[in-house]
Amino acid sequence: MKIGALQKFSMIDYEGKLSAIVFTQGCNFRCPYCHNPELVKPEKYQTPVPMEIVFSFLENRIGLLDAVVITGGEPTLHRDLHVFIKRIKDLGFLVKLDTNGTNPDVLEHLVKNDLVDYLAMDIKAPLSKYSQVTRCAVDISKISRSIELIKTSGVEHEFRSTLVKNLLTEDEILDIGNLLGKKTRYFLQNFVPAKTVNEKFMQAVPLPLERINILLDKFHLNYSEVYVR
Repeated sequence: MKIGALQKFSMIDYEGKLSAIVFTQGCNFRCPYCHNPELVKPEKYQTPVPMEIVFSFLENRIGLLDAVVITGGEPTLHRDLHVFIKRIKDLGFLVKLDTNGTNPDVLEHLVKNDLVDYLAMDIKAPLSKYSQVTRCAVDISKISRSIELIKTSGVEHEFRSTLVKNLLTEDEILDIGNLLGKKTRYFLQNFVPAKTVNEKFMQAVPLPLERINILLDKFHLNYSEVYVR
């Protein structure tokens, strides 16, 4: 595991739980609006955090924290992810995993071995537009498989999409809802122009709040669990 950073405390990244966050280095997408360029672009990587520093910290937080959130980058790129999670679980922590869904075999292994307690998958676009938005060649069959695997896993989960005005139309956002299905927990999160993988996207425009509210109303005509975050 190449760990880019350790955030020692969060009250918001795992709903209802006190958590630490482990950020892994490396991603197979280049979403221009991504706010973690130091985890995505190799030239921006910092010296990885040693594994034993992470576990020394966690051992001292047993009984004080509930969970560990593993995010990135894309955690499923790391071949020893399951070993890393097993050590965390053995300490008694819950584990939430953030993923882009490009490695369904890894997700299936984690689910079958009871290594994850919460799964959160980012949905970048309707399937037909995935490569355009992520700036990478994408095997959309793997995206589809990950969606279905997560939905049927029996593991608590959510899906979420970042809204950037000039990347996704409102109809395309509604199409994502059709892809996920009517009973899926889906979060709309607006783009925040801070640091970005593509520096030109610092000038990108979030979706206006009034349009998000209209979208939410449209979703609520047919979908039971769509929220704005």
